[in-house]
Amino acid sequence: MNVDEQQESDGRRMQILQPFGWMRPRGYSHAMAASGRLVFISGQVGWDEHCHFQTTDFVKQARQALQNIVTILAEADGRPEHIVRLTWYVIDKQEYQAAGKELGMVYRSMMGQHYPAMTAVQVAALMEDQARVEIEATAVIP
Repeated sequence: MNVDEQQESDGRRMQILQPFGWMRPRGYSHAMAASGRLVFISGQVGWDEHCHFQTTDFVKQARQALQNIVTILAEADGRPEHIVRLTWYVIDKQEYQAAGKELGMVYRSMMGQHYPAMTAVQVAALMEDQARVEIEATAVIP
């Protein structure tokens, strides 16, 4: 197994687990191992702090959902690089795939070059009728 480690100043580590001989995934990691304070962030949709949707655009809603995650994480003194898992729920697989390049740019602007374990799932609907995407996160803060 190949392991990419990020050593934190207090000695705790976050490891990207990459099985030997497996192709590296693009835009996510197969798995991560970490130690520290666990933070579980419920699914965030693309609305603002007042629970209002400013747009129906998929990429703009994804940006807002990621911003919501970053803002919540900061309440625990966390940063995007502390995220070990993201789960994306989308209502239209084709819309998600078609937005790939633009979505990648938005992701990197919010999260940097940090690619935790990720899953994307198409669902029949989300609880908020205007929502195009919902993202939940797990973080480990050293």
